[in-house]
Amino acid sequence: MQELMRMFSTIFRQITQHKWAWPFLEPVDVKGLELLDYYEVIEKPMDFGTIKSKMEAKDGTGYKNVREIYADVRLVFKNAMKYNDEKNQYHVMAKSLLEKFEEKWLLLLPKVAEEEKRLQEEEAEANSDMQRAREATYANMARELSSELLEVDKDLKNLKEMVIQKCRKLTSEEKRILGTALAKLSPENISRALQIVAENNPNFQATAREVDLDIDAQSDYTLWRLKVFVKDALEVNEKTTADTAFNNNDITEDKKNGSKRKRDSCDAQAKTNTKRTKKVSIL
Repeated sequence: MQELMRMFSTIFRQITQHKWAWPFLEPVDVKGLELLDYYEVIEKPMDFGTIKSKMEAKDGTGYKNVREIYADVRLVFKNAMKYNDEKNQYHVMAKSLLEKFEEKWLLLLPKVAEEEKRLQEEEAEANSDMQRAREATYANMARELSSELLEVDKDLKNLKEMVIQKCRKLTSEEKRILGTALAKLSPENISRALQIVAENNPNFQATAREVDLDIDAQSDYTLWRLKVFVKDALEVNEKTTADTAFNNNDITEDKKNGSKRKRDSCDAQAKTNTKRTKKVSIL
């Protein structure tokens, strides 16, 4: 890019040193020449002096590539041609210099395209490196998280063992009450209760068609989990039953008669579902 800038500087110097370049070396003296409509016609004034200063800028405000300079040089001539009619000397001078400038630019253009292609390839490679770096970072984070999760699982296992050790044994009466309560659960809650048993007893077949649940054979930890679960499930069921009864009291006789066929259908479906319900024997 520096080599291109140097080559373009040579072209720029040749154009600015031309005998017809003098009107474009400095900004247009709009006030002195009383060009009252200049800023209405020209949206972006430009001159060679401004371009030269920007080419030599060291504070980061300069041109980033030769195409930016090329555009501003063309703008100098295009502004002059736009503001002055074709027979005006400034229009003629600007048109002539623009043609000479374009000829020199065409000679430099292949090198510009080559450099731009190289920069694009470098940018693509840099982006690829950044992507690989991000992926490596994510992979490391995943490994660290996995390691942390394993530690958490280990801590939970240890905590579980501590809880089991501190659980008091249920009395025979508490086991009897638990067994009776289990029999009152809905089919859905029965399945959940059996899953609790299976979690702590790998040999227990919770999904079997017929299940025999021996309360006395379960660990204290399992029995306590079942006790808490059954208590919560029955409380929810009692609340739901109470709400349903309250709502049913508000139903009119007409609605009751009108929904008789629907209830008959629901009863039939309920009977069918009952046949499919898992059979659980509490021992």
